[in-house]
Amino acid sequence: MNKRELVDAIADRVGDRKTATEAVNAIIEAIQHAVANGEKVSITGFGAFEMAHKPARQARNPSTGEPIKVSESWGPKFRAGADFKEQVNAAGKKAAKKK
Repeated sequence: MNKRELVDAIADRVGDRKTATEAVNAIIEAIQHAVANGEKVSITGFGAFEMAHKPARQARNPSTGEPIKVSESWGPKFRAGADFKEQVNAAGKKAAKKK
């Protein structure tokens, strides 16, 4: 599901595509802004978004084997909540049985 499909799914529930688009954009912007400012965003039953530090490290160029330095960076991290994990696990088991 991409962003457009998400907006369509929400529009089916709220009855208005414009309202659904504004809601999806507002949620995404709020999460991005909070995480970029170092805040943790927890949505009970869904998961948590937070900023993660990736320290500088040595790596290897796979084609030459030469060591290269990878500088430190910060990036977003998502941890799924228990309810979300349970729902995905149940769906995965159901899909595996159909195969």
